[in-house]
Amino acid sequence: MSSDAEVAIAAARAGADVVRDMYGQWLPRIDKAAGDFATAADVEAEEVILDVIRAARPDDAVLGEEGGQKGAADAVRQWLVDPLCGTLNYAVGNMLVAVNVALRDGATAVADPFNGEVFFTDGETAWVRHGRADDALLTPTPATRLVDVNLDPPFPSAPGFRAVDLLAHPEFVERFRPRVVSTTLALAWVAAGKRAAYVTDGGDLSKSVHFAAGIDLCRAAGCTVTGIDGAPIGETGRGLVVAADKETHGLLMSMIRSRS
Repeated sequence: MSSDAEVAIAAARAGADVVRDMYGQWLPRIDKAAGDFATAADVEAEEVILDVIRAARPDDAVLGEEGGQKGAADAVRQWLVDPLCGTLNYAVGNMLVAVNVALRDGATAVADPFNGEVFFTDGETAWVRHGRADDALLTPTPATRLVDVNLDPPFPSAPGFRAVDLLAHPEFVERFRPRVVSTTLALAWVAAGKRAAYVTDGGDLSKSVHFAAGIDLCRAAGCTVTGIDGAPIGETGRGLVVAADKETHGLLMSMIRSRS
């Protein structure tokens, strides 16, 4: 029987194949609330991801970004699926997207459809896979000094915390260089050493189909993960500050607190 990690990898890869194959086509948009939308690629990618999970783990529940809850919401084993994180990027021809598959409190995989990388963890250690079996340990580092900041609404912590204020902080300007990719692929990049940190406002993101996979990956890689208030993420959590190391995390927290 395949391990949960291999199931997550297979599911994420299946979704990534759809996302890549449908890229550049005219795709009808499916409107959601507050101006958000999905495309046919989101829906089809989620369907093939669910097919993989159902075939390997037929008794598990799934919460999908597009299809909602399948199985009991309080099931012991539940998969969180975001088939195309970065839909707006994708719809305008930008390749910065991710496919996120996470077993709650377990294995996780994040696929980059266009770079061919799959970042994954068994819940204890984190790797990146190139090709079919070429795995390398993920090693976070702040060396790039690049910090991704999510500027997409909503902003529930305003006016106490505004991401734009962090970008204007004199110490931030001195120590880091901001990036905005508008996809949680940026979390995998922190785990892989391609980014020094990631910051976003929000509520409890630990059970979010958008963020759960990236959070699990960063934790397994040894990153420092808290809310924007410095507290552990969870039911009362507020957003995310994920950093490659404690020093970088501490610097960002000092800047956030000085603006609060």
